Amino acid sequence: MQVFGLIGNPVEHSLSPPMHEAGYERLGIDARYVTFEPPKDGAADAIDAAETLGVSGLNVTIPFKQDVLAAVDPDPLAERIGAVNTVALTGDRPRGYNTDAVGAVRALHEHDVSLDGTAVVVGSGGAGRAVSFGLADEGMDVRIANRTVETAHELADAVPEATGHGLDGLDQLLADADVLVNCTSVGMDEDATPVPAEALHGDLAVLDAVYSPIETRLLRDAAAAGATTVDGAWMLLFQGAEAFERWTGADAPVDAMNAALREQL
Repeated sequence: MQVFGLIGNPVEHSLSPPMHEAGYERLGIDARYVTFEPPKDGAADAIDAAETLGVSGLNVTIPFKQDVLAAVDPDPLAERIGAVNTVALTGDRPRGYNTDAVGAVRALHEHDVSLDGTAVVVGSGGAGRAVSFGLADEGMDVRIANRTVETAHELADAVPEATGHGLDGLDQLLADADVLVNCTSVGMDEDATPVPAEALHGDLAVLDAVYSPIETRLLRDAAAAGATTVDGAWMLLFQGAEAFERWTGADAPVDAMNAALREQL
């Protein structure tokens, strides 16, 4: 039996175990997915321990995505983003990947969103970094808006052809934009949105990385404006599917994994 898992702190509410195990069951793979909660300074020790235990792969979540970089051999995208959320432990040295970028791209493709033109990414934390690189690599012009404008400029300097902005310019940034991705946690704990409703329009596709609740205020406002809406569970699904495929070498059974994820939500 292969063992895969997740390291994070905390991890007790993770939706990854049922999602991944639904995939193993559908394909008849003899595997389990478990969670580990090391101390917040224990990222490298957790990787070492997982290798010793014979774990084949790990997902990585808050607060370890940046700390893990020093304990693995990151692929070029993960190195550019500066964060790892997936580790393969079957080689001579742990190999690190970032599947958040691919997760966002695949979520938008799943909804027939064309990744041409201009994207506005709100937030420049871990998710914002991954999504900005992912959309830029698809050929989009990326505008990064953040509460702290200096942080937006710093990220924009690293992302090809990107520009950094404050949140007060969202109306202008979105006027001719094609894609909007919220990478902040606004909307998770309260009925709030980081984007003024009047800035939204029918030519936008809006992805909210927040998946709890599934229908955030941003998505309700976007739907009312006639925009295409993509909830955050799609991004969660596809980043998990990308990890599944890297670990197993098999095409992820996205329908089974999606059904398990949404049942939990």
